Amino acid sequence: MSLPEFSINNPTDQWERFCKLLWFDNDLKMWLDISRMKISQKDLDDLQPRLKSALISLDELEAGSFANQDENRQVGHYWLRNSNIAPTSSIKDKIDHEITHIEQFGQKILNGTINSPDGNKFTDVLWIGIGGSGLGPSLIINALQEFNKGLNIHFIDNVDPTGINQTLQVIKSNLKTTLFVVVSKSGSTPEPRIGMEESRSFLEFHGGHWPSQSIAITMEDSHLHQQADKEDWLTVFDMPDWVGGRTSITSAVGLLPAALIGTDIRKFLAGASHMDQLTRRKDYIDNPACLLAICWMVAGKGKGARDMVVLPYRDRLEVFSRYLQQLIMESLGKKLDRKGNLVNQGLSVYGNKGSTDQHAYVQQLRDGIDNYFATFIEVLKDESILGSKSETKPGEYLSGFLQGTRHALTDAGKQSVTISMNDFDQIRLGALISLFERTVGIYAELIDINAYHQPGVEAGKKAATAI
Repeated sequence: MSLPEFSINNPTDQWERFCKLLWFDNDLKMWLDISRMKISQKDLDDLQPRLKSALISLDELEAGSFANQDENRQVGHYWLRNSNIAPTSSIKDKIDHEITHIEQFGQKILNGTINSPDGNKFTDVLWIGIGGSGLGPSLIINALQEFNKGLNIHFIDNVDPTGINQTLQVIKSNLKTTLFVVVSKSGSTPEPRIGMEESRSFLEFHGGHWPSQSIAITMEDSHLHQQADKEDWLTVFDMPDWVGGRTSITSAVGLLPAALIGTDIRKFLAGASHMDQLTRRKDYIDNPACLLAICWMVAGKGKGARDMVVLPYRDRLEVFSRYLQQLIMESLGKKLDRKGNLVNQGLSVYGNKGSTDQHAYVQQLRDGIDNYFATFIEVLKDESILGSKSETKPGEYLSGFLQGTRHALTDAGKQSVTISMNDFDQIRLGALISLFERTVGIYAELIDINAYHQPGVEAGKKAATAI
């Protein structure tokens, strides 16, 4: 059956498009509907050889190719959730050991086996990290923490003195039962170093003992690692050389905060690994990352000519659009392609959450400039509100708002993708993150750019250092 053209006036054609393009996984209970994107049969046919080549490149990446040519590094974040595919037994053993270390450490903190210097249980965490080292943990906490479970997590992710001071004042009453986590891969990045110095000074001024309350997440033998060893900090977790900040959420950067709020890190990794497996499929119609990459390619004409508006209809995914901003824009926003041609590639990402967006910028999305495509994310399960005797079901209204907004956009000729999940938990979060990581990898191959280096970021750092 050839794919009918996108048509808002022909329900039969749209139904056929839906049936042909819908992807579904029974284990995850997750759906991807791209039928509202203006993709033609010719687009699918033309991209098929390039998709095949892109999937081969991802296979080579997972096998250990040095994809980050600027820094002569492998790119191994996929190994973190399935150590069996790591290229060497030593890497596999290190990954397995680290997961167990994180899991056991989190349990000891929560059950009081490891206590604060005054003998009380730890109550809070001050997380000090920048970029993916802050966004990843923030997504984990926002998406997975249950009410009144685990430690209270606070963040210093900037060098704004007002922000640092306000955060320190918030934890002041629990200062001596606060864990301080410093995340810096190189150990020399200015922002986390400054955040660490200010926090340490504040703690010690009020009588706390930094080494007994502090953890480092860093590369082996970095300056930060050496400092933590020398001063005998509580522990050090590894951030491997072959993991980039924007793809570090399945490393200690994401697993430690998950462990400290009492969530099951094995389930989170299993969800990511399961989606990795699904997105290795060679038939594009059965591979959700291929389908998303096709949408990005066709909508933006292979040049990022359309923005992506992320509209998750759950509060737990409020941070997800910011997380995707870094993952996608840092990976795809490149001046040169692999051949050295000037291409100025990228894909702009913005979003908030539903149904908040319906009272914010949906007006422009429907009636304004046609320079975007929307990505709706929905959770079908309608949770009851504890103690409520109202006959009103908020989940039904939320679903109605999503469907109404999507219909209004389609009716105006605007394009959208919908990702649906029957439920939302650690497994689905892991799968969702992996889906977009894999899509970034495939799309980067289609447009022939290196998704795994960041020369623009490095240039900014050098300029700032000079100033």
